[in-house]
Amino acid sequence: MIIEQKLKEKGIILAMPGKPKFSYVSIKQCGDLIYTSGHDCKKNGNLIYKGSLGKELTLEQGHEAAKQCIINIFSSLKDYLGNLDRIDECIKLLGFVQSTTEFKDQPYVMNGASDFLIEILGEKGKHARSAIGTNTLPFDTPVEIELIIKIKPE
Repeated sequence: MIIEQKLKEKGIILAMPGKPKFSYVSIKQCGDLIYTSGHDCKKNGNLIYKGSLGKELTLEQGHEAAKQCIINIFSSLKDYLGNLDRIDECIKLLGFVQSTTEFKDQPYVMNGASDFLIEILGEKGKHARSAIGTNTLPFDTPVEIELIIKIKPE
């Protein structure tokens, strides 16, 4: 339970993830790879921020929203795997940032997620990544993230 201990030391308690409200699953496993559906920046059932980067939200708020997406992904992984120490390494992060046409700092927003993964998982947290700007995301969430990870056998 090393990963969970690191999270706890940072004051992060993983919540029980909500069940999807639509026609998909939060986690899909294929061999030793885990694919997560897009996770938003909810905390205690509410988005910590709403709106677009470059309009209602600052780069710092986007950074924090991206980190919260990863915390929520950890919650889903904990629920699915039972033990986060089964994470072997991060493979790919795909991040969407709701932003204005003028906002061009999507990679800096995604650093909130990437830096947190590396902080918690060390070298195993390093990953390939895409940071994509979009004019709208569901429910006005500013950030949505998908993650592909490789897991260790049970």
